[in-house]
Amino acid sequence: MDHVCTAKSGDGTPIAYRRTGEGPPVILVGGALNTAESQAPLAELLAPVFEVLIYDRRGRGASGDTAPYAVEREIEDLAALIAEAGGSASVYGVSSGAALVLEAAAAGLTVTQLAVYEPPYATGPADLAEYATYAERLSELLAGGQRAEAVELFMTVVGVAPEMISGLRRSPMWPDLTALAQTLAYDNAVLGPGLVPAERLRSIRTRSMVVDGGCSPVLLRNAARSVAKALPRGRHRTLTGQTHDVAPHVLAPVLREFFAAQGLSG
Repeated sequence: MDHVCTAKSGDGTPIAYRRTGEGPPVILVGGALNTAESQAPLAELLAPVFEVLIYDRRGRGASGDTAPYAVEREIEDLAALIAEAGGSASVYGVSSGAALVLEAAAAGLTVTQLAVYEPPYATGPADLAEYATYAERLSELLAGGQRAEAVELFMTVVGVAPEMISGLRRSPMWPDLTALAQTLAYDNAVLGPGLVPAERLRSIRTRSMVVDGGCSPVLLRNAARSVAKALPRGRHRTLTGQTHDVAPHVLAPVLREFFAAQGLSG
Protein backbone atom coordinates (compact mmCIF):
# COMPACT_ATOMS: atom_id res chain seq x y z
CA MET A 1 0.00 0.00 0.00
CA ASP A 2 1.35 3.41 -0.97
CA HIS A 3 1.99 6.15 1.59
CA VAL A 4 -0.76 8.32 3.07
CA CYS A 5 -1.82 11.32 0.97
CA THR A 6 -4.22 14.14 1.79
CA ALA A 7 -7.07 15.58 -0.24
CA LYS A 8 -8.75 18.85 0.76
CA SER A 9 -12.53 18.70 0.92
CA GLY A 10 -14.85 21.54 -0.04
CA ASP A 11 -14.88 23.01 3.47
CA GLY A 12 -11.11 22.69 3.83
CA THR A 13 -11.17 19.49 5.91
CA PRO A 14 -8.14 17.27 5.16
CA ILE A 15 -9.11 13.77 4.09
CA ALA A 16 -6.38 11.14 4.42
CA TYR A 17 -6.23 8.46 1.75
CA ARG A 18 -3.97 5.81 0.28
CA ARG A 19 -3.79 4.38 -3.21
CA THR A 20 -2.48 1.11 -4.54
CA GLY A 21 -2.41 -0.74 -7.85
CA GLU A 22 -2.71 0.42 -11.44
CA GLY A 23 -5.69 0.54 -13.78
CA PRO A 24 -9.14 2.15 -13.78
CA PRO A 25 -9.75 3.91 -10.44
CA VAL A 26 -11.95 2.37 -7.75
CA ILE A 27 -12.72 4.07 -4.42
CA LEU A 28 -13.69 1.99 -1.38
CA VAL A 29 -15.95 3.59 1.26
CA GLY A 30 -16.09 2.02 4.73
CA GLY A 31 -18.99 1.74 7.12
CA ALA A 32 -19.51 2.37 10.83
CA LEU A 33 -16.39 2.23 13.02
CA ASN A 34 -14.29 1.70 9.87
CA THR A 35 -11.10 3.49 8.88
CA ALA A 36 -9.08 3.12 5.68
CA GLU A 37 -7.29 0.22 7.34
CA SER A 38 -10.57 -1.70 7.45
CA GLN A 39 -10.71 -1.67 3.64
CA ALA A 40 -7.02 -2.47 3.08
CA PRO A 41 -7.44 -6.28 2.65
CA LEU A 42 -10.07 -5.77 -0.07
CA ALA A 43 -7.95 -3.06 -1.70
CA GLU A 44 -4.98 -5.42 -1.96
CA LEU A 45 -7.13 -8.03 -3.69
CA LEU A 46 -8.40 -5.49 -6.24
CA ALA A 47 -5.01 -3.81 -6.82
CA PRO A 48 -3.79 -6.22 -9.53
CA VAL A 49 -6.59 -4.94 -11.81
CA PHE A 50 -7.46 -1.43 -10.56
CA GLU A 51 -5.94 1.63 -8.94
CA VAL A 52 -7.68 1.48 -5.56
CA LEU A 53 -8.16 4.43 -3.21
CA ILE A 54 -9.11 3.90 0.43
CA TYR A 55 -9.66 6.73 2.86
CA ASP A 56 -10.53 7.71 6.41
CA ARG A 57 -13.98 9.24 6.37
CA ARG A 58 -14.08 12.57 8.23
CA GLY A 59 -13.72 12.24 11.98
CA ARG A 60 -11.79 8.98 11.61
CA GLY A 61 -8.14 7.99 11.53
CA ALA A 62 -5.86 10.61 10.06
CA SER A 63 -8.65 12.69 8.48
CA GLY A 64 -9.87 15.94 9.97
CA ASP A 65 -13.33 16.87 11.18
CA THR A 66 -15.12 20.18 10.92
CA ALA A 67 -18.25 21.06 12.89
CA PRO A 68 -21.11 21.08 12.33
CA TYR A 69 -21.42 17.73 10.59
CA ALA A 70 -23.59 17.48 7.46
CA VAL A 71 -24.05 14.65 4.98
CA GLU A 72 -23.30 17.15 2.22
CA ARG A 73 -19.78 17.55 3.63
CA GLU A 74 -19.19 13.79 3.40
CA ILE A 75 -20.36 13.88 -0.20
CA GLU A 76 -17.84 16.66 -0.82
CA ASP A 77 -15.16 14.46 0.79
CA LEU A 78 -15.90 11.73 -1.72
CA ALA A 79 -15.92 14.31 -4.53
CA ALA A 80 -12.40 15.32 -3.45
CA LEU A 81 -11.29 11.69 -3.68
CA ILE A 82 -12.85 11.34 -7.13
CA ALA A 83 -10.89 14.43 -8.20
CA GLU A 84 -7.70 12.82 -6.89
CA ALA A 85 -8.57 9.72 -8.93
CA GLY A 86 -8.69 11.77 -12.11
CA GLY A 87 -12.22 13.18 -12.19
CA SER A 88 -14.28 10.00 -12.27
CA ALA A 89 -14.17 6.60 -10.58
CA SER A 90 -16.06 3.44 -9.81
CA VAL A 91 -17.10 3.41 -6.15
CA TYR A 92 -17.87 0.63 -3.67
CA GLY A 93 -19.43 1.18 -0.25
CA VAL A 94 -20.27 -1.15 2.62
CA SER A 95 -23.09 -0.70 5.18
CA SER A 96 -23.47 3.01 6.04
CA GLY A 97 -20.69 3.63 3.51
CA ALA A 98 -23.02 2.06 0.94
CA ALA A 99 -25.71 4.58 1.87
CA LEU A 100 -23.14 7.38 1.50
CA VAL A 101 -22.18 6.15 -1.96
CA LEU A 102 -25.83 6.10 -3.02
CA GLU A 103 -26.38 9.64 -1.69
CA ALA A 104 -23.27 10.82 -3.54
CA ALA A 105 -24.40 9.27 -6.81
CA ALA A 106 -27.87 10.82 -6.38
CA ALA A 107 -26.18 14.18 -5.78
CA GLY A 108 -24.55 13.94 -9.20
CA LEU A 109 -20.95 12.97 -8.42
CA THR A 110 -19.07 11.47 -11.37
CA VAL A 111 -19.42 7.83 -10.32
CA THR A 112 -18.92 5.70 -13.42
CA GLN A 113 -20.37 2.60 -11.77
CA LEU A 114 -21.24 1.75 -8.21
CA ALA A 115 -21.43 -1.34 -6.04
CA VAL A 116 -22.81 -1.48 -2.51
CA TYR A 117 -22.94 -4.15 0.18
CA GLU A 118 -25.93 -4.25 2.50
CA PRO A 119 -26.93 -0.60 3.00
CA PRO A 120 -28.70 -0.85 6.40
CA TYR A 121 -32.00 0.79 5.55
CA ALA A 122 -35.32 -0.13 7.11
CA THR A 123 -38.03 -1.54 4.84
CA GLY A 124 -41.03 -1.70 7.18
CA PRO A 125 -42.65 -0.07 10.24
CA ALA A 126 -41.14 -2.49 12.78
CA ASP A 127 -37.61 -1.98 11.46
CA LEU A 128 -38.17 1.78 11.38
CA ALA A 129 -39.33 1.82 15.01
CA GLU A 130 -36.19 -0.05 16.11
CA TYR A 131 -34.04 2.37 14.12
CA ALA A 132 -35.71 5.39 15.76
CA THR A 133 -35.22 3.92 19.25
CA TYR A 134 -31.55 3.28 18.55
CA ALA A 135 -31.00 6.75 17.10
CA GLU A 136 -32.56 8.43 20.15
CA ARG A 137 -30.53 6.39 22.63
CA LEU A 138 -27.30 6.90 20.67
CA SER A 139 -27.85 10.65 20.69
CA GLU A 140 -28.36 10.61 24.47
CA LEU A 141 -25.18 8.62 25.09
CA LEU A 142 -23.02 10.78 22.83
CA ALA A 143 -24.42 13.97 24.34
CA GLY A 144 -23.43 12.63 27.76
CA GLY A 145 -19.91 11.76 26.65
CA GLN A 146 -20.57 8.04 27.09
CA ARG A 147 -18.49 6.91 24.13
CA ALA A 148 -17.89 3.32 25.24
CA GLU A 149 -21.60 2.84 25.93
CA ALA A 150 -22.43 4.27 22.48
CA VAL A 151 -20.12 1.78 20.78
CA GLU A 152 -21.57 -1.06 22.84
CA LEU A 153 -25.10 0.02 21.94
CA PHE A 154 -24.23 0.00 18.24
CA MET A 155 -22.64 -3.42 18.46
CA THR A 156 -25.63 -4.83 20.32
CA VAL A 157 -28.06 -3.46 17.73
CA VAL A 158 -26.10 -4.97 14.83
CA GLY A 159 -26.05 -8.37 16.51
CA VAL A 160 -22.60 -8.70 18.05
CA ALA A 161 -22.78 -11.32 20.81
CA PRO A 162 -22.46 -10.01 24.41
CA GLU A 163 -19.42 -12.19 25.10
CA MET A 164 -17.70 -10.81 21.99
CA ILE A 165 -18.40 -7.24 23.10
CA SER A 166 -16.96 -8.07 26.53
CA GLY A 167 -13.84 -9.42 24.85
CA LEU A 168 -13.50 -6.31 22.72
CA ARG A 169 -13.79 -4.06 25.77
CA ARG A 170 -10.76 -5.82 27.23
CA SER A 171 -8.78 -5.77 23.98
CA PRO A 172 -6.15 -3.24 22.83
CA MET A 173 -8.43 -2.15 19.96
CA TRP A 174 -11.22 -0.87 22.25
CA PRO A 175 -9.75 2.67 22.63
CA ASP A 176 -9.56 2.92 18.82
CA LEU A 177 -13.24 1.99 18.57
CA THR A 178 -14.37 4.41 21.25
CA ALA A 179 -12.38 7.16 19.53
CA LEU A 180 -14.75 6.71 16.57
CA ALA A 181 -17.94 6.80 18.67
CA GLN A 182 -19.01 10.27 17.52
CA THR A 183 -18.98 9.12 13.91
CA LEU A 184 -21.83 6.71 14.67
CA ALA A 185 -24.03 9.82 14.64
CA TYR A 186 -22.61 10.67 11.21
CA ASP A 187 -23.61 7.23 9.91
CA ASN A 188 -27.12 7.79 11.26
CA ALA A 189 -27.31 11.11 9.44
CA VAL A 190 -26.30 9.45 6.17
CA LEU A 191 -29.19 6.99 6.57
CA GLY A 192 -31.64 9.87 7.04
CA PRO A 193 -35.09 8.83 8.31
CA GLY A 194 -34.00 5.22 7.88
CA LEU A 195 -36.26 3.97 5.09
CA VAL A 196 -34.95 3.01 1.64
CA PRO A 197 -34.90 6.37 -0.23
CA ALA A 198 -36.52 4.86 -3.33
CA GLU A 199 -37.40 8.18 -4.96
CA ARG A 200 -33.81 9.47 -4.77
CA LEU A 201 -32.42 6.13 -5.90
CA ARG A 202 -34.56 6.27 -9.04
CA SER A 203 -32.59 9.37 -10.10
CA ILE A 204 -29.33 7.40 -10.24
CA ARG A 205 -28.56 6.37 -13.83
CA THR A 206 -25.23 4.76 -12.98
CA ARG A 207 -24.68 1.06 -13.63
CA SER A 208 -25.11 -0.45 -10.16
CA MET A 209 -24.79 -3.70 -8.23
CA VAL A 210 -26.29 -4.35 -4.78
CA VAL A 211 -24.82 -7.29 -2.89
CA ASP A 212 -25.94 -9.08 0.26
CA GLY A 213 -24.89 -12.15 2.22
CA GLY A 214 -26.93 -15.32 2.23
CA CYS A 215 -26.54 -15.61 6.02
CA SER A 216 -27.17 -11.94 6.81
CA PRO A 217 -30.22 -10.78 8.81
CA VAL A 218 -33.50 -10.63 6.90
CA LEU A 219 -33.66 -6.85 7.44
CA LEU A 220 -30.43 -6.30 5.51
CA ARG A 221 -31.35 -8.74 2.75
CA ASN A 222 -34.74 -7.07 2.28
CA ALA A 223 -33.06 -3.68 2.12
CA ALA A 224 -30.59 -4.88 -0.51
CA ARG A 225 -33.36 -6.17 -2.73
CA SER A 226 -35.38 -2.97 -2.30
CA VAL A 227 -32.38 -0.79 -3.19
CA ALA A 228 -31.59 -2.89 -6.28
CA LYS A 229 -35.22 -2.67 -7.40
CA ALA A 230 -35.28 1.13 -7.02
CA LEU A 231 -32.06 1.69 -9.00
CA PRO A 232 -32.84 2.04 -12.74
CA ARG A 233 -29.70 0.10 -13.71
CA GLY A 234 -29.43 -1.95 -10.56
CA ARG A 235 -28.76 -5.65 -10.24
CA HIS A 236 -28.87 -7.79 -7.13
CA ARG A 237 -26.37 -10.45 -6.11
CA THR A 238 -26.32 -12.73 -3.04
CA LEU A 239 -23.07 -14.24 -1.75
CA THR A 240 -23.86 -17.66 -0.34
CA GLY A 241 -22.69 -18.21 3.23
CA GLN A 242 -21.68 -14.59 3.82
CA THR A 243 -22.81 -12.28 6.64
CA HIS A 244 -22.68 -8.50 7.07
CA ASP A 245 -18.97 -8.97 7.83
CA VAL A 246 -18.28 -10.11 4.28
CA ALA A 247 -15.01 -11.91 3.56
CA PRO A 248 -12.77 -9.84 1.25
CA HIS A 249 -11.62 -12.91 -0.71
CA VAL A 250 -15.24 -13.78 -1.50
CA LEU A 251 -16.29 -10.24 -2.41
CA ALA A 252 -13.24 -9.24 -4.44
CA PRO A 253 -13.87 -11.51 -7.49
CA VAL A 254 -17.46 -10.25 -7.69
CA LEU A 255 -16.32 -6.62 -7.66
CA ARG A 256 -13.52 -7.31 -10.15
CA GLU A 257 -15.98 -8.86 -12.60
CA PHE A 258 -18.52 -6.09 -12.23
CA PHE A 259 -16.14 -3.14 -12.43
CA ALA A 260 -14.13 -4.66 -15.29
CA ALA A 261 -17.29 -5.02 -17.41
CA GLN A 262 -17.66 -1.25 -17.83
CA GLY A 263 -16.17 -1.26 -21.30
CA LEU A 264 -18.45 -4.09 -22.39
CA SER A 265 -21.80 -2.86 -21.10
CA GLY A 266 -21.27 0.91 -20.68
